[in-house]
Amino acid sequence: MAEVMESARGLAPPRRLAEALGQREAGWSAGLPALVEEMCARFALTWERVVEPGGRSSVAVLVRRADGSRAALKLLAPGGPGEPSPAVLELAALRRWDGLGAVRALDAAPEAGALLLERLHGETSLRSLPDAKATLEAVSTLRRLWVEPGEGHPFPSVAEHTAAELPALRAAAASDAGPLVELALAARDELLADPPEELLLHGDFRQGSVLASDAERARWLTVGPRPVVGERAFDLARLVRDRLHDLMASPGAAAIARRRVTRLADSVEADPERLRRWALYRGVASGVRQSAAGRRTDGEALFEFASWL
Repeated sequence: MAEVMESARGLAPPRRLAEALGQREAGWSAGLPALVEEMCARFALTWERVVEPGGRSSVAVLVRRADGSRAALKLLAPGGPGEPSPAVLELAALRRWDGLGAVRALDAAPEAGALLLERLHGETSLRSLPDAKATLEAVSTLRRLWVEPGEGHPFPSVAEHTAAELPALRAAAASDAGPLVELALAARDELLADPPEELLLHGDFRQGSVLASDAERARWLTVGPRPVVGERAFDLARLVRDRLHDLMASPGAAAIARRRVTRLADSVEADPERLRRWALYRGVASGVRQSAAGRRTDGEALFEFASWL
């Protein structure tokens, strides 16, 4: 174990994570090597390497368990003040799904933001497939995830989740994107006035979050949920804009996007108009976030996508 700890002391957060967190969680980032050492000792793990480029709110470390089996140690940054713990929510969702369409949690220390997960093929996601095939597999995976959240569940509702985005959106109403922002805010209000169902949703579902698996139960399994409770159209709305830059380069991109809304809604018997409005809202909300983070090109692409809807 001493060799493992020596290696962990040289761990540096992936660049994407460091840039996304900035000064907000500088203390957490600085403590990552010690946290990896602590979790390796706690779960009897051998540290291998950090997954690059990684996510914007967590780091994954490839490890081996005492019996030699492979696993992945995921360390999640704490949520903001007053927010529920991301690790607690993700663990609750993974346990609720129990491997049905999703990666399994093998062990956890949610109070430390640590989840020990079965290891998937992180280098191979649905984005490696042609788009039509990837979309079919994605929808099939999503269907498995949409279950009742369970009595006494900890998950926020879509209303609560999106309420946290409202200050930034209202501030952006004075920008050049103001008319789109106003449309998005109105769409949110209308959609939340009469929600048709309350299911456990992935919350951040995209082709890139579905990874190849060696598990006998499924060829593809999803990772990285930000679980919320709401309607299916909210989950599908993120999938509508998958491969956005490829879509923007296609002739007739706006018409293709609108047809994608209809096809995805039909594939799960959802209301296409509700999906269209959630796709509009989520596109604008993401555009505001990207612009605020200084990723102006990505923000403008998201605003353009939303304008097609």
